[in-house]
Amino acid sequence: MSWVRSITFLILLHVVSIPLSQALSPIVVKNITALGPQLTPDVTNVSRDGGYSAMINGNIVWLYDDTECTDLEGNQLSFISNTAAYATQPSNNVSTLTDFGVVNLGTNSDGSPKTAILAGTTVGTGGWIPFQQDELDYNEQMKSRERVAIWPGTSPTSISTTQAFLYAPLVYVDSKPQDPSKEYQARGMTLITIMAPSSGPIATRQGDIIIPGTEVAFGGFSTLLGSKSTDSATDRDEGDLDVYLLGMTNFGLQLARVGINDLTDFGKYTFWNPQGLNFTTSPPELSVSDSMQIYLSGSFSSGSVFYSPYFETFIMVYFNKMVDSTFYARYLQLAAPIGRDATWVAGGKNGKGIVPEDVEALTRYSWSPEQKLWASPPGEGGFNYAGMAHPEYFNTQYYPKSLYPKGTSPKNLQNPWYGSSLVPQTGAVDGKNLLLSWTSQKVGGGTDNGIYEILLATLEFDDIPHDPASTFSSAAAASPSSATPTGPPPGGKRPDEPASWVYNKVEHGNAALAFSLGSVLGYASVLCAGFFCWRVI
Repeated sequence: MSWVRSITFLILLHVVSIPLSQALSPIVVKNITALGPQLTPDVTNVSRDGGYSAMINGNIVWLYDDTECTDLEGNQLSFISNTAAYATQPSNNVSTLTDFGVVNLGTNSDGSPKTAILAGTTVGTGGWIPFQQDELDYNEQMKSRERVAIWPGTSPTSISTTQAFLYAPLVYVDSKPQDPSKEYQARGMTLITIMAPSSGPIATRQGDIIIPGTEVAFGGFSTLLGSKSTDSATDRDEGDLDVYLLGMTNFGLQLARVGINDLTDFGKYTFWNPQGLNFTTSPPELSVSDSMQIYLSGSFSSGSVFYSPYFETFIMVYFNKMVDSTFYARYLQLAAPIGRDATWVAGGKNGKGIVPEDVEALTRYSWSPEQKLWASPPGEGGFNYAGMAHPEYFNTQYYPKSLYPKGTSPKNLQNPWYGSSLVPQTGAVDGKNLLLSWTSQKVGGGTDNGIYEILLATLEFDDIPHDPASTFSSAAAASPSSATPTGPPPGGKRPDEPASWVYNKVEHGNAALAFSLGSVLGYASVLCAGFFCWRVI
């Protein structure tokens, strides 16, 4: 396949070019294979950004933000707030999608079918994620001068093998505001449940605004589902689950927690207090810049947090706000517990490591320093954004065992291996390979002439060093533990610069990032979300 480009890293050069603490990391890239763009044969031309995914009911569901369909001459056929698709044959063809809601509008100039997703549905009247009546009324009243938009913003979280949920930003978009500070305003986070029958993915809104727009956009970066935490209320059933929600601010990530049965009640949420090493009922202010009051200081714009069966710990793969098109990574250092707890000790829970359900470990151990994974090649229109990892590929342990129906036999406590045409399952190790995606600006320019596409690549990790315990300990020792999980090493990119400098770098970004940053400052040199970008003088 001539369109597949393999890039092999010279590990020696990679190691000596980064700080010692990173060189000792167990996370080392062996190989990257660029796969090219996702393919959408059901639609004539489609331009969309985002690219988030989850395995639901045996299907790989892909979610997208603003989506525009055009004919061969570039005439707009539809423009909607969000769309979803299935991976057509995830085992044999990672790149090709099956779209839903496709309408045939006749023929193109070359005689081919002229097709579009949800043709007849405007950006103000809906998308795959439905608008509520008040939102439809608002968009109708504003007559395209301003609109409410819903963008997925991150990958869904599985609640079972057949259902997932997602916190998505609701935003007010005004492309021509009289007051530049009003061109983007956060309305809040809404909760969506997702099912995936053979007829196509179904999104259901669970109420209106769950998290107000004046708060951190918890869940906008990532959400994880774990066992009932050891410090949770004792009157809850042992089988109850806790949901951990990571939200971005201009200065890092903040963390919230809530019981699975209270997702729609923001009054039941609690918030991580890095200084007290506990959860409190007081949410952090959006403007907090003191690293001692931030769960994880750093620069983040999009990313994935998940349990890696290969590294046997949680890892974080993400883009920062420095518009360098680069994937970065951190891992949870099990040799570096924070605080003094008899259960969460060096080496994991009770010294025996951790499993996917042990999400509470995110508050019991420090994160490693930021390290560079790979710089994706920018498109002709400028830098890449919305970098994501997709751990449902090359991994039969995507679902925690607790999500399978009770009584499932041990041999069936695994999901299908997807991506076998690229990485055959025979002899492979769960999680040693990872699918990456990002949004490429094929043509820059925002709503008028911007063209965006989702590109893919596979990453293969190198073998873990012979003595991983000492490696984890060494990396931890290079960055002492404190009340706040570890930030980037000295010399690494941090959001210490004025916010205006960061915004000067940003022309188009992740929806939840824009949600948080817009809520913090209310203005930007250049602010973007979905397909919309506006410059502020």
